[in-house]
Amino acid sequence: MAIAAPGRSTRFDMSTWMRSALVFGLIYTFLVGVSALEKGIKIMGEDTQERLFSSVSNPIAGLCVGILGTVLVQSSSASTSVIVGLVATKGISVDAAIPMIMGANIGTTVTNTLVSLGHIRQPAEFKRAFAAATVHDFFNVLAVAILLPVELLTGAISKTATWISDRLVGTAGSEWKSPVKAWVKKPVEWIVNVEDAVGLTGNVLGTFVVLTGLVIVLLALTFITKNMRKLVADRVEKSVNTVLGRGSGSVAMLLGLVITVAVQSSSITTSILIPLTAAGVLTLRNAYPVTLGANVGTTITALLAALAASVPEALTVGLAHTTFNVMGIAVLYVLPFARYVPVRLAEGLAEIAVKRRVWAVAYVMTAFIILPLIGVALLR
Repeated sequence: MAIAAPGRSTRFDMSTWMRSALVFGLIYTFLVGVSALEKGIKIMGEDTQERLFSSVSNPIAGLCVGILGTVLVQSSSASTSVIVGLVATKGISVDAAIPMIMGANIGTTVTNTLVSLGHIRQPAEFKRAFAAATVHDFFNVLAVAILLPVELLTGAISKTATWISDRLVGTAGSEWKSPVKAWVKKPVEWIVNVEDAVGLTGNVLGTFVVLTGLVIVLLALTFITKNMRKLVADRVEKSVNTVLGRGSGSVAMLLGLVITVAVQSSSITTSILIPLTAAGVLTLRNAYPVTLGANVGTTITALLAALAASVPEALTVGLAHTTFNVMGIAVLYVLPFARYVPVRLAEGLAEIAVKRRVWAVAYVMTAFIILPLIGVALLR
């Protein structure tokens, strides 16, 4: 009969492989929650993006419409595909579409910012998580602040994209079915079917699907953070940071790009980084370039849609999205003096948010809803 040693807990201690399996299961559950969020918003807002994107000529209004349209579905891949489709049908011009594409880049960051609020009750975790989320926000906002005026004055982005598309027109594209989306499709259908079975329809059904997804996301993230802290030893944490650090950002960017191409969602890629950073597994400076790779990776959906259509203007818009993100990296990451400006801004905002948590909620509402709505109302 085994007797517990003095001072040692008799509580069951899960083995490493069991905890690893649990973490993978929790990540899968998290992805189901994110997919349920998107499904619920789609149920509530069918055709809303088309109504938002049409009849916009002012570039700032277009930027705001891009933000709102992407917040609606929490996916820049979805909103940019709609923009590409509208350009292909001559619904909007290439010049009007490019500010919308930039807005989509900003709007897609709302998901990981919302995810970070799940850590709001643990100050240390929340500070790291909120900084990891908003570094993506600040990078995209600064990229737009620099490159939108450049585009309006010189047409640098559209000219570069047009030059490339002129040499690619006629290339046949193909659809890429994300295996991750296929894996989570069935559980999301169950959620919708259960709530539909109790008589919910339309906007009410969509609202309940969104709320269900949000609960799943928050619970999954809570347990991911708890188990990652126990699973990953200090030595492994240092090794992860060292590997990413030795690549001078290139390894991390490639990782972010590959993951995002696989799941077809930069929101999923960047949101997965939140619990890792909150638990201290990744430092903010090593997680940051992963988000930049995700920015480039998320452009693949619009590119494939444009290539499949073989419409020059549509292909130009898809390439403009990629060109914008690559130029943003060149200006804000390659240049040493600008490299960590978004990081420092995110850390500063996190300091404020952890002291006054209401400011975190106010930031999300203002940046992603109130200001874009004002912009559309006044300038459209």
